[in-house]
Amino acid sequence: MTVLLRLALYQPDIPQNAGSLLRLAACLGFPLDVIEPCGFLWDDRRMRRAGMDYVAHAEVCRHASWGRFREALAAGRHRLVLLTTAGGQGLDGFAFRPGDVVMVGRESVGVPEAVAAAADVALRIPMRPHVRSLNVALAATLAMGEGLRQLGAYPKENEA
Repeated sequence: MTVLLRLALYQPDIPQNAGSLLRLAACLGFPLDVIEPCGFLWDDRRMRRAGMDYVAHAEVCRHASWGRFREALAAGRHRLVLLTTAGGQGLDGFAFRPGDVVMVGRESVGVPEAVAAAADVALRIPMRPHVRSLNVALAATLAMGEGLRQLGAYPKENEA
């Protein structure tokens, strides 16, 4: 099976959000990259509790550091699409391409400037004025859903 999209979590802070996104990855069939260190202990017991029994159905790749993730990204020649409130382009006008990796930052602080500068695209989700941001799991769900829709990559329900 060809992987059309991936989701990367940059040093996630909150295990429940990571668990929700792990479940999303399992249900929709895209790989999940976790860039460490996490703000919590990532272990099987905690991830089973946060991601329920979906952990066994998710493809998770843990990267020991931002540098290791960048090496893996370069080897696959993927485009890095950062979701950020400071994004220069809106999700509603963005065209996803096969191989894109959508990355979300830490819930508490986003990503450092150097990480943001390394992104090929900085996307924002258009929102009403006077609101700050969406929960990182909700933002990632919107972006991944739109990317899967554009690429015709939602799983076929009648296939195993």
